[in-house]
Formats: sequence, C-alpha cells, structure tokens
Amino acid sequence: MSLTPTTVRQLSQEDAAHLLRRTSFGATNTEIQALVGLTPAQAADALLNYPQTLQQNSFSPLDAVSAGAAGKLVQASWLWEMLYTPHPLRERLTLVWSNHFVIAADKVKNVHALQEYLGLLRTHALGNFSEFAVSIARSPAMLRYLDNDQNKKGKPNENFSRELLELFTAGIGAPGQPNYTEQDVREGARGLTGWSYVGGRNQVREFAEQPRFVAVPRLHDDGSKTYLGKSGSFTPEDIVKLAASHPATPRRTAGKLWAAFVSSAPREEGISQLAQTFSQSGGDLRAVMYSLLTSDAFYTPANRQSLYRSPVEYLVGALRAMGRPALSEKAVLGLVASASRMGQELLRPPTVKGWDGGREWINDSSLLLRMQAAAALTLGDKAPRGEALTPLTALGRSDGLSRAMSGLNERQRSYLMLISPEYQLI
Repeated sequence: MSLTPTTVRQLSQEDAAHLLRRTSFGATNTEIQALVGLTPAQAADALLNYPQTLQQNSFSPLDAVSAGAAGKLVQASWLWEMLYTPHPLRERLTLVWSNHFVIAADKVKNVHALQEYLGLLRTHALGNFSEFAVSIARSPAMLRYLDNDQNKKGKPNENFSRELLELFTAGIGAPGQPNYTEQDVREGARGLTGWSYVGGRNQVREFAEQPRFVAVPRLHDDGSKTYLGKSGSFTPEDIVKLAASHPATPRRTAGKLWAAFVSSAPREEGISQLAQTFSQSGGDLRAVMYSLLTSDAFYTPANRQSLYRSPVEYLVGALRAMGRPALSEKAVLGLVASASRMGQELLRPPTVKGWDGGREWINDSSLLLRMQAAAALTLGDKAPRGEALTPLTALGRSDGLSRAMSGLNERQRSYLMLISPEYQLI
C-alpha cells in the first residue's frame, strides 16, 4: 500500500468520520459534517494547526496529601483534556508519543515532572524529532525513570543509553544486521554522563516540589568516544542527536506512526515512503503527519477499521461522539480506573516498551469490562446525558446494525453500538 496522495477529492460523510475517529478519538455528527466537502489537504491543515492552550479543570495534584493521590489527579487531568479539548489530535498524538518515549508514574512520582513530560509530548508532537528526543532526555521524568541522573563519569549507568537506541530511535535491527553494538551502548552511556536534576528528588516527601534540569560538568566524561561509527568528545546532547540521526530512525518512527494512524498491518511501500518524508524533511513530524493524513493509504477502504481501540480510546471515543457531556470529577476518576482495569492505566505502562496494543487489547476479560463500561455510559441511572450515538458517529458509516436496532430506544441502540465488534475497531 503506497503513501501516494489520495485520490479522494472531497471528503464524504464516511471519509470525514474515518478521519475524526483516527485523529480525534471520536466525533459528533456536527463535527463530521463540518469536514464534509473539504479536500483531504484542507482537513489535514485544519487538524494539524492547533494551539497548546489546555482546558481548565478542578483537579489539583499539587494539593494532594500523598504522591499516589497526586498521580491519580494528574491522570484524571489528562483524561479530562482528552475528553473536552477542542483540539483532540493534540491529545491523540500525546497518547501515541507517551507509548514511544515511555516513562511510568510508579517510578516518577513528582507532579511537576509528570506535567512537564506531558507538556513536552504536546509541544514537540509535530516538531523536529531530534529536538523532541533531546528535550525528553533532559526532562526530570526521563532522567529519573531510566536512571540517567545516576550516570556519572567513572560509574556509567547504561539504562538510558540502551533504550535510546533500542526503543526511542534506531531500534535493534534485523537478525544478523544489528543497528548498533554493545560498545555503542557503553560509549553512549559515557557520553550521556553529567545530566541530572535538582529539587523534588524525594519521591515521598517532595512530590509537589519543582525539579530542575542541571548539567554537572565534573560528572561528565569528556574523553573521546566512538559512537555509531563517529568519534569525538561527545556531550549528552551530541549522543542523543547522533542516535536520532541514525539511518534506521526514520523507518522506525514511520512504522510507529503507521501503526497508530493507518493500519496494524505493516506495509513495506507505505512505511518506506513515510520514512522518506521524515528523512527529506529533516525529521519534521508535522510534514510526516501531513503526508500520512493526505495519503491514499490512510483513506483506502482496506485500511478502515484496521486498528484496535485501546481502553482509553474506547472510553474517550464514546464520550466525544456523545457530544462531550458534562462529567463530575469523580466520574472522570472512575473512567481512569475503568481504563486501568481494561489494561491501560495512563502514565503507567507495564514496561519501558510501553503497551503492545493491537489485538492484545481484546480478550474475554477486557470485552466483559468494555460491556460493563458501555452499559454505564448508556443504560445506567447515572449515564451521562449526551447525544445519541448513530452508526456514523459510533461506527464510521452511514448505515449499520439497522435490523438489529429496530424497536430499541436511543439508549439501547447506543449500548448495542458500543459493544459491537465494529466499535472495537477504528
């Protein structure tokens, strides 16, 4: 499947619904109709040009009595933003990148560090990839999570150096054709020495204290290193940028975005063309996303309903399609807990690799939990009073389940659509 410009000249209802389900979790009929008749390029421009302004909410993590309670409030604040922002692609990208540059709140318990991390994901999601990687590497959240704050001259810690290559940039490579060596990991660790942070280091008592990045020259190994085939007295920033400019990084990054927005099935031609856009633009993620959202691969029927909804995408997609009904803070905290029970606790992925996603989201246990969540959102006495779901808003097509839904009331029809196999896919 190629990444050539799409032959779709103007978006139909189903094209618009598909675009918004992939980029915005879900949408109402009014939001879908607003894109009908636009060209894919016009729609992509509208979605990709968003501000960084966040919605106000009543969650106050800094006022929490414990680090654990504060972490829950940070999670709820992020879910609130996904639910109510008028710029959902920003939060969709933030969720995608949080599963790439992974940190976890079971180790990073500082409120400011978590909030700054989310801010970096939002700010750099459509920026330059190399600058993105450097900013994340310098963040107290990543320094703490992968122990690079403990990486010192004479006592190197290889954790971040290894994951920088294996997960964040080049990837391991093919059998017999590795993208890097163990010597690269060791030399990278030497180059990454001396970055740390001050403030908020006690995760129990100082979870509300502001941490601040520092570079400590006396802790940096300024000797000559050989890294990824190049030699020099590299600084930490040099090491991150060299990893980000590895020839395998464009393809790895393109593959991540393909799997998040196009299809769970990799396609050699499409990913290669997306990687070419990455390379030719110097790692401009906006250019990569624009190419993706205006491509034939994105709109082709073969790739529709080819991605599995994660638990967060399931819940947020339903509520956004219902018109973003008003929810209490307690209800949003409940949604955070529901997503966690279904296998996706925000800011707490199982490993540094993040969530595997895809088909792994769906099993007997998680399907039962999704049915319970759907009932709470549509049939329960405390169900939010939003707009009724339609086949277009819930399933992405103008007709569907019509025979099965005849004779049911609006709430019953909404429930049936949320538990249907079609809704589990986007």
